[in-house]
Amino acid sequence: MNPAGRPDVKPYDALLVLSFGGPERPEDVVPFLENVTRGRGIPRERLEQVGEHYFLFGGKSPINDQNRALIAALEKDFADQGIDLPVYFGNRNWEPYLADTLARMAADGVQRAAVFATSAYSSWSSCRQYRENLWDAVEQTEGAPRLDKLRQYYNHPGFVEPVVDACLAALADLPTNGEAAHLVFVTHSIPTEMAETSGAPPEAHAQPRGAYVKQHRSVVDEVADRVKAATGRSHRHDLVYCSRSGSPATPWLEPDVNDHLEGLASDGVSQVVMVPIGFVSDHMEVIYDLDTEAMATAERLGMRAVRAATAGTDPRFVAMVRDLLLERAATERGERPERPAIGSMPAGPDICGAGCCPNARGPRPALCGADS
Repeated sequence: MNPAGRPDVKPYDALLVLSFGGPERPEDVVPFLENVTRGRGIPRERLEQVGEHYFLFGGKSPINDQNRALIAALEKDFADQGIDLPVYFGNRNWEPYLADTLARMAADGVQRAAVFATSAYSSWSSCRQYRENLWDAVEQTEGAPRLDKLRQYYNHPGFVEPVVDACLAALADLPTNGEAAHLVFVTHSIPTEMAETSGAPPEAHAQPRGAYVKQHRSVVDEVADRVKAATGRSHRHDLVYCSRSGSPATPWLEPDVNDHLEGLASDGVSQVVMVPIGFVSDHMEVIYDLDTEAMATAERLGMRAVRAATAGTDPRFVAMVRDLLLERAATERGERPERPAIGSMPAGPDICGAGCCPNARGPRPALCGADS
């Protein structure tokens, strides 16, 4: 606390919410996908095929509105807690672009900002690529503020506890409170090589290699244990994947959620709860891959399926962002704050170590890392 009795956010004078971005209208869809896949040589025809997912929802991704709702919730939470700190919004792949936001922050006189990325787990695409984006944006922005990316938060109580409650609520929507339901935890698939190199090399003594899958399994086990404690019964559960893309010749994490549902049906499973544990809000991967495609698969198989909610603007998730900000601020002031984490893995580091989640295309500078 500062002398006025308010939470102390020094040395920060702003918070930046950093996200993936998404199209807001039909004419944005293909240009957005070109941004996402730049440098990968994917033909426009393939991008137009992928874009059909967005056109089913009017050509608009839900992600920007969800981030605006999160920012509004953060601003209210800050005000309620007596924290006078502006919250900015920047994206990797669409407006508001990160570089434009940094230019506005510089013009507003921001000197140092904490960065909250809407991606909870560790891998190149879910952590280091954001740090590379931050580096690039700072390099092209005159007078850019110093930026400190907050730690990964997959095992923070403010993320995990809303997942537990969402899982319990989904079970309650099934006959006999889902007594026979199978829990299907879903996250975004990534190339297996990226998954294997996620985390740090052994000499770094930090998050170990294979962190992406290990982190997810830790959270899956924690949620399943807490559901068992609340209901008094065990539910079979698995970790599966969605949203595979790229060349068919490149191995990605499996099984796909639809293939997994086929296997469960053949084993006689009649009820499933799909838990989008890899997403902080209802991204396109949730509303299309799960709510549309996987639900259609379940219906075809004669399975009763429900989908658990994401954290979104749950007050505990909003408070988690504040807690991560205050935790990092205290650390930067030389203090030793509590670092909440639940499950089998410890809280992650504030600063990623050398060689953490490497870029498969070769070394690139990244902000907030020992190898920057």
